[in-house]
Amino acid sequence: MKEAVPLTEGWSLSHGEEPLPAQVPGCVHTDLLAAGLIPDPFLGVGELDVAWVGRRAWTYLRDLSAADTTGEEHERTDLVFDGLDTAATITLDGRELGRTRNMHRRYRFDVTGRHGRLEVDFASAYDEAASVRALTGERPNVYPEPFQYIRKMACGFGWDWGPTLVTAGLWRPVRLERWSTARLAEVRPSVSVHEGTGRVEVRVEVERTARGGGSPLAVRATVGDGLAEARGTVEGTRAALTLEVPDAALWWPRGYGDQPLHDLELTLVEEAAGPGAEERPLDSWHRRIGFRTVELDRSADEHGTGFTLVVNGVRIFARGVNWIPDDVFPSRVTPERYRTRLRQTADAGVDLVRIWGGGIYEDDAFYDACDEMGLMVWQDFLFACAAYPEEQPLRSEVEAEARDNVVRLMPHPSLVLWNGNNENLWGFRDWGWEPELRGDSWGGGYYLDLLPRIVAELDPTRPYTAGSPWSGSWDHHPNDPAHGTHHSWEVWNRRDYTEYRDSVPRFVAEFGWQAPPAMATLRRALPGERLAPDSPGMLHHQKAEEGNGKLNRGVTRHFALPEGDFDRWHYLTQVVQARAIATGIEHWRSHWPVCAGTVVWQINDCWPVSSWAAIDGDGRLKPLYHELRRVYADRLLTLQPGDGDGGPVLAVVNQSAEPWQARVTLRRLRADGTEVAEQMLDVTVAARTVHRHTVPRDLAPDPRSAEEFLVADSDDLRSVHLPVTDREFAYPVPRYDVAVESPMGGGTGSVEVVVTAHTLVRDLLLQADRLGPDAVCDTGLRTLLPGERVRLRVTGATDTGANAVRAALFCVEPA
Repeated sequence: MKEAVPLTEGWSLSHGEEPLPAQVPGCVHTDLLAAGLIPDPFLGVGELDVAWVGRRAWTYLRDLSAADTTGEEHERTDLVFDGLDTAATITLDGRELGRTRNMHRRYRFDVTGRHGRLEVDFASAYDEAASVRALTGERPNVYPEPFQYIRKMACGFGWDWGPTLVTAGLWRPVRLERWSTARLAEVRPSVSVHEGTGRVEVRVEVERTARGGGSPLAVRATVGDGLAEARGTVEGTRAALTLEVPDAALWWPRGYGDQPLHDLELTLVEEAAGPGAEERPLDSWHRRIGFRTVELDRSADEHGTGFTLVVNGVRIFARGVNWIPDDVFPSRVTPERYRTRLRQTADAGVDLVRIWGGGIYEDDAFYDACDEMGLMVWQDFLFACAAYPEEQPLRSEVEAEARDNVVRLMPHPSLVLWNGNNENLWGFRDWGWEPELRGDSWGGGYYLDLLPRIVAELDPTRPYTAGSPWSGSWDHHPNDPAHGTHHSWEVWNRRDYTEYRDSVPRFVAEFGWQAPPAMATLRRALPGERLAPDSPGMLHHQKAEEGNGKLNRGVTRHFALPEGDFDRWHYLTQVVQARAIATGIEHWRSHWPVCAGTVVWQINDCWPVSSWAAIDGDGRLKPLYHELRRVYADRLLTLQPGDGDGGPVLAVVNQSAEPWQARVTLRRLRADGTEVAEQMLDVTVAARTVHRHTVPRDLAPDPRSAEEFLVADSDDLRSVHLPVTDREFAYPVPRYDVAVESPMGGGTGSVEVVVTAHTLVRDLLLQADRLGPDAVCDTGLRTLLPGERVRLRVTGATDTGANAVRAALFCVEPA
């Protein structure tokens, strides 16, 4: 039977000086950090102090003994790298095993009987990119870094939310595999459902040793505990077999049903040589699968061209987020960290995670967690924001990389969509690339020909789309909101967030609004700095073009910009971020099924930075996170401004599987809390539908009124509509009482903060991390009417005194 021996110990790192201990998996930066030779690039402006690391060559070293690679029990020993970052030459005892130039592929080398010094020499990624650029010629991109010339994590070269930390190293596991006769080289299970019967069609490729070329081989396969089994004969190096499971329990996205997973196990055997002999197991393979169907409805209709995911025949409004690498050093992201971040994501009401094309194909632990949690995965192929040459040596690398990762990831039921690229079709048409290229290749052949052919060949059960955004053909602008996927960035870049309501795209695959990270994150990342929006560290940890200017414009459209009050600026930028995203999602959800999904940019960060994330670089939840939990809940109540002369519209959104008998209280109130009018509405909303109801005229505030507002309540759901901006509204000076209670059995640092409002208190926020760096509050922004009370539950606080709690509370104040 094949034997795998991890090679995690005994490595050292050299760059021409005394070798350092190296951790594998890992990278040069993490080894230098562990040795105390570089500052933490996440702190202050430390990123600048380590820029030299990415421009040097590095060597990883370890010895392989004769016992490692030679044995009587096995004919063959392979050296297997699951990830080499990136341009490497591998030698053993001074003889070259091979060369690599792709971070996103796996590599295997025959080292049978060979031993001595194993060296992995990494060239600078900049040097590798320069050599490729010299062969292919210049291509445009959106950043002054050469990421399109090397198959490497693009955002490691810096992005508008990430640092420039260009890595090198053995970033995924390394091992020796010892085997005889034959091994399973590739297993491709296509999982489908036909009239209730689950079907697994397995195609197998085997590799034989020289002596094993004529051995009769077979493959045994089982699904679950006796659900199905099959056997297939290996003809040459290939086998195919089919397993069927009647009445298969279906895998569903979260919120639509359960996520039953089944073990699919294969064993490669050498068949018995004669009577009385037993077959000999040679290799095995195991994954978990789930039975489900997935389609992408791109039908034309009176609104344009749709883009709706259909799982098990059910049409889905996708409540999505974009995912970037959770650390700029991906080897530091453990399975536990993946699970924590994805559990947070699911708890925010999310059911789809888009893995963005400037990052990586994530570790299997990521997809395993998504399988279990019912998080649908939209997987980009790794191309982003650049024209990519299609000449050699890149083209063969792109094909090998795509084949490798399609095969690796296709068993996962959570994977529902392959996407060719991020914004490159849009960039070709709209960003001046087409005339600049003058007919040179730019990646179109990948997205419109090569990649769809690979998906159709290897993974035909899943849909493929050429890019995001993409209208489906060149007949329409690539980012036409009426056709296919749309990226909405004009609003953040130039407009007010209320202008999200100006259109109803078919599927919003990117939109976002920035805010700084939590205060405790800033204090850790910028030690000793007197914080201000334009302090040196704050500016360094703001990577977006004119990022602070856009933050300030977003605030000033709704509030008076607080001069010299960083705490207030910090609060208001976070309020605007949460409101902006809520405005878009509430509007687009209220127009289901014309709009079939929103994918927020972004759920996570890779370091401490002002960004579009809902969870900051230290893992702390921003107010946006809690707002996502509200607007992505199965049931949503939202007041939308009316069209033209019409009054506000109440939209009651029910994405649950059961009808919603909603009793809605509509109240027209004055700023001082006095009630002007009230009406109860009994609304029945069918499953997976939206009910829209124009607010009666006597309940609608005058559209120019600065002293009246509208509130809709149903159970614990609330929506507030002001006819004017906050800075124009006649807010009273907020007055509220604060009491701190220790709940029974709450433990140290566990308290309940009870806030009782005496006036209108808009967007009350307890910034729990001000009570201790590990403190967490269970809720985000809350609006209270006079006389109302709310309980805010805090855990992990180190200071729970009433004065400290009051200092950590913020709300909207009159201009």
